[in-house]
Amino acid sequence: MITLTLLHPLQSVPVQSWTFNAESKIRIGRSTNNEVVLYSAVVSRHHVEIRKVGENWEVVNLGANGTYIDGERISQTAAADGMIIRLASSGPKILIKIESKSLPVHQQSIGDATSVSEPVQMFRRKINPKDTLIGEQ
Repeated sequence: MITLTLLHPLQSVPVQSWTFNAESKIRIGRSTNNEVVLYSAVVSRHHVEIRKVGENWEVVNLGANGTYIDGERISQTAAADGMIIRLASSGPKILIKIESKSLPVHQQSIGDATSVSEPVQMFRRKINPKDTLIGEQ
C-alpha cells in the first residue's frame, strides 16, 4: 500500500491524502485522467509517475517544470518511505508513505490508524475527492 499526502505549502501539514492498494502506476498532474489531480499553473498535465518495480517504488518525472527532492531536480529515482517530492521548484509538495505487506499481526488488525498521522485520518473522513485546487504561491 502507498499513501500520497499533499502538504500545505507553508506549514508542511497534511491537506489531502490518497491511498492506493493495488495500483502499480500512479500518475499525478493537472489532467483529469491522472490518479491524483492537482490544479496548479506549475503542474504539468502529466507531471510525475510513481511506479511499482518489483517490491519497490520509483518516482519518474514527466513534467516540463521538473520534480524535486530536497531541492534537487530528478528525472527518475527510487521512492523511499517518508520522501517528500515537489512538483516544480515552487509547486505542491507530496509526502510518500510506503507500507510493506509484512506488518506485524497487531498492526494489521489496527488498520490505517497506525500508518498516518491523526490530522490526515481526520481529513480523509471529511474529503475524498480526486481533484485538488491549489492556490499559487
